[in-house]
Amino acid sequence: MSPSLPYAADAESPLKPAELQVLRAQYEKEGDFVGVQTKFNYAWGLIKSDQRPEQQEGCLYYLALGNYKLGNYAEARRYNELLLEHEPANLQAESLKGLIDDKVQREGLVGVAIVGGLAVAAGVVGGLLMRGRGRRGGEEI
Repeated sequence: MSPSLPYAADAESPLKPAELQVLRAQYEKEGDFVGVQTKFNYAWGLIKSDQRPEQQEGCLYYLALGNYKLGNYAEARRYNELLLEHEPANLQAESLKGLIDDKVQREGLVGVAIVGGLAVAAGVVGGLLMRGRGRRGGEEI
């Protein structure tokens, strides 16, 4: 395991409330431009908490984000909506919601275009086949 990543056993020792508050303050201070390391530190601090709501908040965000990255948009949306139920003002969850919705819409449109393209191609091929059956030796029947 990389020395920069925490071990699972580290999750068993909660941060002191003041330590978690430092992480929360940094996270909130960065606002719309919150960095990856700050997000990780805050979520890790939440997961380590001995308070169940804080643990859920940290886990739900990473479950939503991980599923989004894997292309499991339904699961990502489910976890993100649970997080927003617990914390409606969470700006990162709101941002992730927008990313999920955009990706689903974009991929849905691509899927419609592919299906539409296949239907047009099938129509053209079908038309050519029907036209070819209607002729014998160059004459139309």
